[in-house]
Amino acid sequence: MASFGMLAERLKQNDRLKHFVLNLLINPVRTRPRLWLRMLRPLYIKKGSRSVLCSSARKDIVPFNKFIIGRNSVVEDYATVNNMVGNIEIGDNTRIGIGNVIIGPVSIGSNVNLAQNVTVSGLDHNYEDVNSSIASQGVSTSQIVIEDDVWVGANSVITKGIRIGTHSVVAACSLVNKDVPPFSIVGGNPARLLKQYSKESGKWERIM
Repeated sequence: MASFGMLAERLKQNDRLKHFVLNLLINPVRTRPRLWLRMLRPLYIKKGSRSVLCSSARKDIVPFNKFIIGRNSVVEDYATVNNMVGNIEIGDNTRIGIGNVIIGPVSIGSNVNLAQNVTVSGLDHNYEDVNSSIASQGVSTSQIVIEDDVWVGANSVITKGIRIGTHSVVAACSLVNKDVPPFSIVGGNPARLLKQYSKESGKWERIM
């Protein structure tokens, strides 16, 4: 892994070398790792004991960014995990649900449950230059952090740079574009605070 880090530093300083190496690693049309690199995946990903990456999941995982999945965690069928623009770190006892899309940089804690068809994307496409196509302007990234013991309902979207606090719930079909405090329930498009746990009353209290 140290050699990959040294290569990454050299690539940052040499655009021609970067373009050459990226074409060796990644199909420029399909924008996914080439077959030979996918065959080497077990050598450069870090898997905890009894973790599972289902065979039908799309694993766009490259060696120049981290991909870590903890103990007893699973990436379910038809999910996509993509660390090509940022690290993906998944804790222990966490479920990445059926049809999820996880695009780094993303840090997901332990005991997290992402239901079906959730999108967690740490990138946006740049668009500001009206004289260039959006596709040619690259992307900007900001890490998403999902802390421990979070449940995200089906068909929700979490945008770049968001932090979801521990023991929080995101209702199904929500668009989360603001941070979620710990011990909170949010929902809607865009998501808003619905309930919070009160230590004083020992109850989940509705937010008016």
